[in-house]
Amino acid sequence: MRADDEFSREPRPRKSRSRAGGGKVAREDRRDMKRFVRSRTGVEAYVEPRTIDQQLSVVLVAGDGEWLRFHLPDDRYLRKLSAKHRMPIYDTQRIGYPKRMREYRRDD
Repeated sequence: MRADDEFSREPRPRKSRSRAGGGKVAREDRRDMKRFVRSRTGVEAYVEPRTIDQQLSVVLVAGDGEWLRFHLPDDRYLRKLSAKHRMPIYDTQRIGYPKRMREYRRDD
C-alpha cells in the first residue's frame, strides 16, 4: 500500500452542517403559531421530544380541543411565545395529551 493511498489518509474534518434556516422556526410557522395563540382561548403547548426519526415538535391545544402541530429546531421560540402569552408548556412524555384534544372534531 502506498503512503498516498486513499485508505491511509487521515480523515478530513467534516464541515458542520447547519440546519435550514439557521436553527430558527420558519416564518410561516411563527406566524401561524402566533395567530393560533392570539385567536383561541386556553391554549397550552405540549412538547413532543426529539427521537431518532422525529424532530422536536409542539402541539398547541386550545381550550375547546382544537390543535395544531409544529416542528421546531429547538424550544427557544416556543419559550418566548409562552412567556409573552402566559401559555403553559407541558412535556408529553410526562403528562400525555389532554382528553379534549382527542375528542375535538373539526368541521371541515
